[in-house]
Amino acid sequence: MKRVIGIGGLFFKTSDPESTKSWYEKHLGIKMDAYGAVFISRKPEAPAENQYLQWSPFKRDTDYFLPSDKEFMVNYRVENLEKLVAMLKDEGVTICDEIASYDYGKFVHIMDNDGNKIELWEPVDAVFDDFYKNNE
Repeated sequence: MKRVIGIGGLFFKTSDPESTKSWYEKHLGIKMDAYGAVFISRKPEAPAENQYLQWSPFKRDTDYFLPSDKEFMVNYRVENLEKLVAMLKDEGVTICDEIASYDYGKFVHIMDNDGNKIELWEPVDAVFDDFYKNNE
């Protein structure tokens, strides 16, 4: 079984997320939405299908990264979250929460050996296909 199949997001802390988003939009031309920016690419194993990477600045005092005190968090795309979580538990990896399910995928958070919180995501990319097609 494949474990991680790509990066689904990059999240980082900043003192002023709105100002940071404005700076990146103005100077680098990255189109922003309420959460940051989305980068669309093609799935290597299925080139006719899109995949999405979320780029999001968070307020410096966010508790979303806890228990990590790091300035960033990476979201990794995975194929089978339930199976992977069972394997990680068997390997002694710290699982921070229960798997949460949404229409756009399943999520869970783990900690690496350096104290970085990691978000694992089993995406449902078709939800984003519809959203971004309707919001162009």
